[in-house]
Amino acid sequence: MMKILRLLAVCLLVGATVETKAQFGPQKDMDSKYATELIQPGTVAPDFRMVTPEGKKFQFAKWAKGKTVVLDFWASWCPDCRKDAPEVVRMYEAYRQHGIEFLGVSMDTDVDAWKAAIEKFGIAYPQVSELKKFKDTDISKAYGVKWIPSMVVVGPDGQVKLSTVLTYKVDKYLKELTTGAYVPAKKGEKVSIDGDHGKLAALIQKPQLQEGEQCPMVVFCHGFGGSKDGPLFELICDTLQAHGIASIRFDFNGHGESEGEFKDMTVPNEIEDAKKVVEYVRDLRYVSDVAIVGHSQGGVVASMTAGVLSEALGEPAFKAVALMAPAAVLRDDAIKGNTMGKMYDPFDPGEYIELFGGMKLGGNYIRTAFSLPIYETAAKYQGPALIVHGNADRVVPYTYGERYHQIWPGSEYVMQEYFDHGFSQNIYRSTDIVAQFLIRTLK
Repeated sequence: MMKILRLLAVCLLVGATVETKAQFGPQKDMDSKYATELIQPGTVAPDFRMVTPEGKKFQFAKWAKGKTVVLDFWASWCPDCRKDAPEVVRMYEAYRQHGIEFLGVSMDTDVDAWKAAIEKFGIAYPQVSELKKFKDTDISKAYGVKWIPSMVVVGPDGQVKLSTVLTYKVDKYLKELTTGAYVPAKKGEKVSIDGDHGKLAALIQKPQLQEGEQCPMVVFCHGFGGSKDGPLFELICDTLQAHGIASIRFDFNGHGESEGEFKDMTVPNEIEDAKKVVEYVRDLRYVSDVAIVGHSQGGVVASMTAGVLSEALGEPAFKAVALMAPAAVLRDDAIKGNTMGKMYDPFDPGEYIELFGGMKLGGNYIRTAFSLPIYETAAKYQGPALIVHGNADRVVPYTYGERYHQIWPGSEYVMQEYFDHGFSQNIYRSTDIVAQFLIRTLK
């Protein structure tokens, strides 16, 4: 029987090789196919004259002088435009307070259909059109628009700053333009907490509090091989602090500045680390409610910690749980004998296997992951929850995030189109989604 199992394991290892190779490395996005002829950054934006839905004349150069303007090329008959419309409206509402203007450039020929779409999507920014078929329009030739939706950002100097068919690129550009790009700060109070395999290095950020005043605190759990530092958590923590919510992020055993060896790390002992941190937080006099957030493997740890503690309490242990690309795939990876692209025999992994960069993954990690009851444990938590996952995640397919949504019926699920495992397409948007969920749930 054991020989049969070993043969099956080898077959799984071979079959997984091609899949694993496809998970890593730069990926082409939709611009490489649909934005090849779009007007390029640095080009002076061509002037144009059109009409509004009410039939009034409109001249772009005169209206846009000295402004940052987002040109949104779309049409009411375009399925992808209708899909993107709510996000474009959201961006307009978010950035108009910073003086950013939006202008819808429609490829409609039917004025009534155009007006109906404007009303349906609640579009409040100006709209213009030539009222010609897409391919016959002068604007499509002047701006190289071969696909809609397309977006072009024009600066106050009249030059094109960005051209794309992807809304998240415009959102990222405008975020950095209006609030500045992320700069590592590592601000906060350093603390040391007893963990499962030694001292855990942690960092607390909290708002200014009056004597005797309390505030919620959020515990952050990083992913496999990661650390407490970096934009994914720091951006959320900064936003929370500005809204009166404290946070604590820490390095798991064998990671970052914490004690322990990486090869001794397992998901169960990371759960023990998380429980120790939660216990520490609950003892802080200024903390009222507690929430937990996890990314990747940290998402699995956060969810299982929530389940374990909720079962012990007989009620939800946290005020809120947020998971970002939760890596519940780790169990399937162990069963297949393929972790981070490294192939091994799951029935006999040995003392450790060597991963990229010389990292040594302990055999106990694989043995415990092989039968880890991830969803069964997490399901014991039934409080407010958010799951955010990208459908271009090649490390952890988004279906693993969907299953969390299924075991937590009252949870919120946000699937970010074209986003990868680290949300690199627009990390500001992903972190904003999590921060806003926590703010409205905790405050």
